[in-house]
Amino acid sequence: MPRTTYAVASKKRRKKILKAAKGYFGRRKNVYTVAKNAVEKAMSYSYIHRKQKKRNFRKLWIVRINAGVRQYGMSYSKFMGEYNKSGMEMNRKVLADLAMNHPEAFKAVVDKVKK
Repeated sequence: MPRTTYAVASKKRRKKILKAAKGYFGRRKNVYTVAKNAVEKAMSYSYIHRKQKKRNFRKLWIVRINAGVRQYGMSYSKFMGEYNKSGMEMNRKVLADLAMNHPEAFKAVVDKVKK
């Protein structure tokens, strides 16, 4: 029976790691064992930061809506409470965009909520 090696699979696996480590500094880019650790750590960070990105954008939208609403004598929490009661269905992303780029449309939304 012929001898089998796993050289092809091993090389493919190592090549995948080294490709992912492209652009890293020093031995992290070309020494497999060091690159493997660096890539694993980078992957864990990327997973965490994909979740954090959603939180950060929500925070940003809230700040923008709050700034837009303060001009009309309301706070963010009062505005959102009244907004939800009014039955309008726009998410925070759209409201923040209106507050930033279309102040007259945002004013119409605030006026409708105040009534």
